[in-house]
Amino acid sequence: MKFQSTRGDIAETFLEAFNKGLAGDGGLYIPTELPNLTDRFDSLAKLSYPELVAEFMSYFDNEISKEDWKKLAAKSYEAFASKDVVSLVELTKDLHVLELFHGPTLAFKDFALQIVGNLYEYEVRVHGKRYTIVGATSGDTGSAAIHSVLNKENIDIFIMYPKGKIAPLQELQITTTVAHNVFPISIEGTFDDAQAIVKKLFADTEFSQHINLAAVNSINIARILAQSAYYLYAFLKLRSTTKLPIKFVVPTGNFGNILSGWLLTKMGMDASFVAATNENDVLHKLFTTGMYQKQSAQSTHAPSMDIQQASNFERLIYYMFEGDTERVVRTMKEFNEKGNVAFDTNLFPKNITTATTSNENIIEVIKSFFTQYNYILDPHTACAAPHITPGYCNVILATASPAKFPDTIENAIKVHPTDPRLESVKDLPQQKVELPADIEKVKKYILETI
Repeated sequence: MKFQSTRGDIAETFLEAFNKGLAGDGGLYIPTELPNLTDRFDSLAKLSYPELVAEFMSYFDNEISKEDWKKLAAKSYEAFASKDVVSLVELTKDLHVLELFHGPTLAFKDFALQIVGNLYEYEVRVHGKRYTIVGATSGDTGSAAIHSVLNKENIDIFIMYPKGKIAPLQELQITTTVAHNVFPISIEGTFDDAQAIVKKLFADTEFSQHINLAAVNSINIARILAQSAYYLYAFLKLRSTTKLPIKFVVPTGNFGNILSGWLLTKMGMDASFVAATNENDVLHKLFTTGMYQKQSAQSTHAPSMDIQQASNFERLIYYMFEGDTERVVRTMKEFNEKGNVAFDTNLFPKNITTATTSNENIIEVIKSFFTQYNYILDPHTACAAPHITPGYCNVILATASPAKFPDTIENAIKVHPTDPRLESVKDLPQQKVELPADIEKVKKYILETI
């Protein structure tokens, strides 16, 4: 199967798109065709989660054998604490929580990044490659990416995060591995600044080829496709137990997670979505007014969503413009030059709505959910919880463990959540460098280090 850049370039295979990460023209890869899964739902529903992932990913790749996909998936999920890997918790008949935080770093990013890390290891082993991974994180991506390639040979990883703008435990997860191939960078700026540097590094062809630059952020199509699997898993579980239409309510920052689910609706999955933001509500304003405008990110109780430039929105634009890559290029050029661009709201998918939750209300939602259901939400999931829709089977995506944000939880409900994997990092020495949000200084550090 071929992969199309949102701006026109073509990758001939999944592995080519995977290895490039960002397309040479600055666009994001999407499959040129999407399989219709409708006739396969019954057979897919019988698979374990690793088997489902292996089967689903094989639809988009014809270079890795199905047997190797099964091995990759099995290895990727062997360290998950939940017996079934994914936990679908029923609170009421029409309200479920899809717990995505039982992986090694207690966040939903583990589901895709464990696959990505093992794919890079596969390429090292089978094709003799060497990689320099560079990523940006607003909290959870960084630790999940690091733990996906921890101590793997011929893979170095540099993770940038905004100084002082992620949760303390998130920073410790990133900076305390002391692994030979892990290099955390504390950036004096925002996540958007760090993400912009990553994109510029990929756009610098000479530099990216010199170090064989690789991507772990959701610009990498493997991240998007691997995340689709848990939506499919939940849908297959619920379609046999409910007559209500299914709606996924998704905490949203960079738009990658919700895009992964939405793509399945183009493969036959009948579901709708709520993109739930915090006070960094650029996406909510976009869907309600049609104006996409650069803003300064505000610090909130849900730091992983403190994002104002959702890079994966470009993939949705591609579909909104019905594959007109020249129109995508013009639109992104206008946005980058002017800082804003207007859309016809009639173009937006009818099965995606948006909502926002104030910083103050995050605390109130955690309180009310605990009182009503005896269930503890992390602050990001709390941005989604108020936006369920009567008449639907609502599935709230729980994207991180409450134990990663103990101070916020304790402030809300006087409970201090813990997890042994987090407690173990508290007294470890940190290893990091601090750099300004300057691409040349970042490039210099990477070159000197490798």
